[in-house]
Amino acid sequence: MTIQVKDISKRFCSTQALDNVSVAFGENKIYGLLGNNGAGKSTLLNIITSRIFADNGTLNLDGVNMVDNDHALNQIYMLGEKNYYPESMRVKDALKWAQAFYPYFDHELALEIAQRFNLPLKKKITALSTGYTTIFKIVIALSSNAPFLLLDEPVLGLDAQHRDMFYKLLIECYTKNPCTIVISTHLIAEVAGIIEHCMIIKDGRVIKDAPCEALLHNGYTLTGPAALLDEYLLGKQVLSHSSLGGLKTASISGAIPNAEEIPPGLEIGKMNLQEYFIQLMSDENNSVARFMEDQ
Repeated sequence: MTIQVKDISKRFCSTQALDNVSVAFGENKIYGLLGNNGAGKSTLLNIITSRIFADNGTLNLDGVNMVDNDHALNQIYMLGEKNYYPESMRVKDALKWAQAFYPYFDHELALEIAQRFNLPLKKKITALSTGYTTIFKIVIALSSNAPFLLLDEPVLGLDAQHRDMFYKLLIECYTKNPCTIVISTHLIAEVAGIIEHCMIIKDGRVIKDAPCEALLHNGYTLTGPAALLDEYLLGKQVLSHSSLGGLKTASISGAIPNAEEIPPGLEIGKMNLQEYFIQLMSDENNSVARFMEDQ
């Protein structure tokens, strides 16, 4: 199955939240929907799940219109910001009721994940702390077994230990029950090792849509003695650098050089996704600034 988003736009008063967005989410792959706060990530996911409606464009599941289509929407679970459960409902009751609303929901798996997170089952959902409210949503999401799992900022409010647990559990569940996962986040460093395909969105426009490996091909890192590295960096476009003692590491924009082009004593590595993202946002901002100057 494939979700096809074609020429979707959405405006809220004077804000153009999405501007002719076209993307596709295929089977059994982990996507990263990446962008700064306010880029349009949540708006796109809410449109896919018919929580809000686009001003124009089409939204299909294998060529069939998804808008208000119960069969299509049953193939999707979205973890979002809002809590739709009654204020008086306890966690254990919510896990039972989830079976009635989500056709693929695994109640035993939900109880297992809840135990691993030490989620208090007898508490009312509204009495949970911010972190445990997020954990409650994660338990439902990972137990939904939906063919499409949309995770909108899934680790908000979690401490480092629980974030690590979540990412490990996500991969564990994906391995046992492959599905399409879309992680919408601005915490790029945390998901860089998980996602396979990047969709980068800025000001309501998708500016990159490609496998992560392809995006990172035009950059690299070098590590070595500071003096030697500084000499190599002359004339290069340096994205970032850091030093520890006499050693220095730098991220450089450009095609990855051949091994013989690297001075002995320097070690080459791949540029990471966060560095690429920062460079891309900087390039976009500079392009806009140049355009404004030319007007």
